[in-house]
Amino acid sequence: MSEYADLILLSNCIFTATEEIPFSGYIAIKNDRILSIGKGLAPTELIGTNTKYLDYGNKTITPGFSDVHCFFTGYSVGFVGIDLSAATSQEDILNSIKEYAKGIPADKPILGHGWNSDTIQPNGTDLLDEAFSTRPVLLFAKGCETCWMNQAAINRYQFTPETCYPESYVRFLPDLLGDKDFIIPEFKRYIKMMNSKGITSIKEMGFDDFYGFTDILAELESENALTIRVNFMSQPVAEPFNLSYGKEMREKFKGEFVRFSGYNQMTDGSISELCGDLKKPYSCADTTCAQDIDWDLLANDTFKADAEGFRFSLHAQGDAAISKVLDIYDSCQKDENGKLINRHSITDLEFSDPTDLERMGKLGVIAEIYPQIQSIANRKDKLAMIEEKIGMDRGQYYWNRRKMADSNVLLSCGTDLPLLIDDIPESIYHAVGGYFPEGGEPFNKQNMLTIPELLTAWSAGGAYNLYQEKELGTLEKGKKADIVVFDGNLFETAIEEIRSRKVEVTFLNGRIVYSHE
Repeated sequence: MSEYADLILLSNCIFTATEEIPFSGYIAIKNDRILSIGKGLAPTELIGTNTKYLDYGNKTITPGFSDVHCFFTGYSVGFVGIDLSAATSQEDILNSIKEYAKGIPADKPILGHGWNSDTIQPNGTDLLDEAFSTRPVLLFAKGCETCWMNQAAINRYQFTPETCYPESYVRFLPDLLGDKDFIIPEFKRYIKMMNSKGITSIKEMGFDDFYGFTDILAELESENALTIRVNFMSQPVAEPFNLSYGKEMREKFKGEFVRFSGYNQMTDGSISELCGDLKKPYSCADTTCAQDIDWDLLANDTFKADAEGFRFSLHAQGDAAISKVLDIYDSCQKDENGKLINRHSITDLEFSDPTDLERMGKLGVIAEIYPQIQSIANRKDKLAMIEEKIGMDRGQYYWNRRKMADSNVLLSCGTDLPLLIDDIPESIYHAVGGYFPEGGEPFNKQNMLTIPELLTAWSAGGAYNLYQEKELGTLEKGKKADIVVFDGNLFETAIEEIRSRKVEVTFLNGRIVYSHE
């Protein structure tokens, strides 16, 4: 007897990520898997009396997407404590937090978020110190790029408003992640937000030992409360690289929804701040990198991880940094074809040497690109920065994803969330169209990807990055039914208009986890 489908999806635009051209057809789902997929109408032997149909007409259907580089912890600080977005002055903030402090335990720090740093510019700690001399007060501005703190908070967390970035406020994380009344509901909201963007798998960066958040992940998985597949990495920040921790996490998490995915580490910094590591000096300064990078430590940590079967993700922006990361990976374990055994990756890859991208392809190093990165810049300022720092002769190699694809580099996509919030149509606008937010002339059009290549990077590439390609990433018979439906046809919508497209429905394991109302 034939096995009947629980649900059949119909569309004139099914993109499987196994081939470039979408087709008109059906996807039959049974329980949590794809029972059958094909062109035309579903075979009658799949249709039972209880089989349901969803006809999506000309709307694009794709596999579920993976964001392989995101920071829930960085995202969550934008919602911690009292909402101060309505404040118009320091005095407003002070009055609000005094009232707020009355309603929380006296041993808890006073936390807040959302005040406008463009209109409110606190001067030092005096006002907060006078009101709260011993109780830490930490108030993040909108965007979380700065904050207002009292001296007690500075002493406790060991950073200042001038150094308000995630790696710096690592000592705040035990308080943030240890507050279950806040962090669990916030993580559930975060998951729902990601589902609304078509994201069904994530790779989270967890500083050091994730400061207790792994226990929360284990709890949520045991309660079947996760509607997203969580892979997490350890990024050494306040503590040294910890191989024992990785081994413990690998053994602890072997279920479907939570996995340990290896280690992450920064190398160089931003080219705009002269901190990207370059092969040739900056055009505006007699330096190739204005920050010190301990390449020997990075190499030793990578080799230790590699020897124990762990993968490493190294974040590199300048062409020299990318080349040096490849030198490290070139000394890792390889198979008989010269490909890396462990799935090491490079994140960001802002400015690269084409010859190094060819090396990436030959070694099998995975690229973790940020296809929406142009969304946070404007053409005039970005091109002026490139011209000033490295010149346009070198600038032609900015965001060179075309060369990556042509060099057989496996592409996957991330956002560095909260830097960017996942938006697949927006990523098409920027990484396929080459446009800055305001439109106009594309930048480095020769470096752009095609729509099928980018959708494949978000889906199949992400699944491979996460060691899940046998179960996820493509629409094929037998694979998990993680599926996304858009509200229109991504292949027929003009690139200039593509940002108007939105996710309509997200399925995880054949079950709707998001539906646009």
